[in-house]
Amino acid sequence: MDTKMIGSKIASARKKVNISQAGLAAQVFVSPQAVGKWERGESLPDVITLNQLAKILGVDLNYFSESFSFPENSKPIEEKVALEENIPGAGQTQLLTNFSGAELAKTDFSGINAHGLIFSGSNLAGSDFTDADITGSTFKGSNAHEAVFLRANLTDCNLSATDLRGAEFSSAILINTRFYALGLAEAKFSNTKFSNVKFSKTDLRDTIFENCGFEGVDFDYSDLRGLCLDEQTFANVLFHNAALNETSFKGATLINCSFRSTFALTNKYYRAIKTIHFGGASMDKLTHASLKGLGADLTQVTLI
Repeated sequence: MDTKMIGSKIASARKKVNISQAGLAAQVFVSPQAVGKWERGESLPDVITLNQLAKILGVDLNYFSESFSFPENSKPIEEKVALEENIPGAGQTQLLTNFSGAELAKTDFSGINAHGLIFSGSNLAGSDFTDADITGSTFKGSNAHEAVFLRANLTDCNLSATDLRGAEFSSAILINTRFYALGLAEAKFSNTKFSNVKFSKTDLRDTIFENCGFEGVDFDYSDLRGLCLDEQTFANVLFHNAALNETSFKGATLINCSFRSTFALTNKYYRAIKTIHFGGASMDKLTHASLKGLGADLTQVTLI
């Protein structure tokens, strides 16, 4: 395989869509130095990364083959056709996916049907994604303060290191969604079902959850101190290594939920479990036994 030829093609396509080496590196989770080595022909991306590059750069995967060349005056896909208006139900082809580094504050994305969008280092403050289907999209290092995701489909989306303070997620579709190291103060989730969602290293202390259902959710290393989760339903949920001091589950239903730390159970952890409020909650026998063994106050809990 001709590494210099592939490197030259990566560089050419990158320049045509006006993405810097650093910007491209951020989208495929490598260093800018790695992209530089690719373009100089000193190394090659793996097959999975090459497929990602094709999508980001708007080219067919065959573009990187030795025998492939564009017809005369041809351009990559993203330059050949302008993005049409995303009208729900219109069945148009999606051509533009990369909005990295873009200034998009208060932009209207409502009702769009566009999968795999990339927002890396973008300003989306106050933007409206109401009723949008943005399955498989990525939000990384962006400002989405007070953005609106009302009834939005966020299936398979990854949101990391992004400011989502005050964001609205009511009735959103959250399936296999990943939240990592986010700011979610005053963000609101109401009438929402979380299915196989993971919150990792996320501060949820001031997040608002109302009338939500949690199934197969993992709160890995997240901060839930003082969080109100009253009257909500939890099934097959992991609270491993989460900070739970004064968290409230009053009137909640808990089935097959685990509160154990994956590390050694310290006196500090036992003390934190004792501060959780379970008054009026209902839980299955296994969850009850697990919490009882950790010293939780279950005096007002009903077994189901």
